[in-house]
Amino acid sequence: MLCKGPAVASPFLNSPKLLSKKIPFISNPAFYNSLRPVIEWNSVRSSTSRRMATRIVTPRASAEKLKDPDQLIDSVETFIFDCDGVIWKGDKLIDGVPETLDMLRSKGKRLVFVTNNSTKSRKQYGKKFETLGLNVSEEEIFASSFAAAAYLKSIDFPKDKKVYVVGEDGILKELELAGIQYLGGPGDGEKKIELKPGYMMKHDENVGAVVVGFDRYFNYYKIQYATLCIRENPGCLFIATNRDAVTHLTDAQEWAGGGSMVGAIGGSTQREPLVVGKPSTFMMDYLANKFSISKSQICMVGDRLDTDILFGQNGGCKTLLVLSGVTSLSMLQNPNNSIQPDFYTNKISDFLSLKAATV
Repeated sequence: MLCKGPAVASPFLNSPKLLSKKIPFISNPAFYNSLRPVIEWNSVRSSTSRRMATRIVTPRASAEKLKDPDQLIDSVETFIFDCDGVIWKGDKLIDGVPETLDMLRSKGKRLVFVTNNSTKSRKQYGKKFETLGLNVSEEEIFASSFAAAAYLKSIDFPKDKKVYVVGEDGILKELELAGIQYLGGPGDGEKKIELKPGYMMKHDENVGAVVVGFDRYFNYYKIQYATLCIRENPGCLFIATNRDAVTHLTDAQEWAGGGSMVGAIGGSTQREPLVVGKPSTFMMDYLANKFSISKSQICMVGDRLDTDILFGQNGGCKTLLVLSGVTSLSMLQNPNNSIQPDFYTNKISDFLSLKAATV
């Protein structure tokens, strides 16, 4: 079903201050983003956009165990927190989170929450924070669903083009707020293909981008539809909200993440996606522009080395790994691991317990 966005777009995406600054194109050292040779509707900017910058990773010293949280807290103005595995697991709040956030706010620190999970919009995440008893405003929340819409807005995605969505409601809501036409989403999860002699699946030739995120309604229909759009529509973009291998749907175990959906489309199209979520620098650049933050005054706090910590390092921020989610101490200290944060600790409430121990 095709849905057109309303006339009133998101205030974030239409901010004169933000739009007066051109957001640099995505640099993702982990996954090189490829675009088709010609992007017809953006010919002026396309030559610049396609110059992908890769980052030469130099060896880092081993991560230091956090012993003096005050020193780290005093050295930055802003803390960016991942959500899954840092603030909560599934629908369960991690112990000590409310008190830790209150302490940081009392010290005048800006708090921002960034998640690669695209199943919810910022508004929906705001309700989740509220349900868990956390006082977090919508302006402090940045999900990869929003990043996909913000990216399309930043490249002047044409109003006569549509986005095919392999993903859930969060992406649809953010595209709608941005005034971008879309089709697909959870509704296509019920569609089936009747394979019979001579059958050829049709697709919308006006689709100018395919956005792929975590999708619990993923099926063969979506794979084929997205594949046809990317392979046959000239200039069609292949955008991924993230390539996370696993996610926390419950606090009992890890579940296959959005990377599994992205991998399926990548396999059928033989194309690498343009990633807008972590560890791409797009969201970091967006946040720095929106809040006028110096990146050296930011500490990125997360539980994943290849997304959260790399995201902070790519942005030139301080980094703190917490062991309350995906990454264990043995994974961090594995000789084959080349991603080393500045500091590591068990969970963010160590900010409080370590402070008390040093008094």
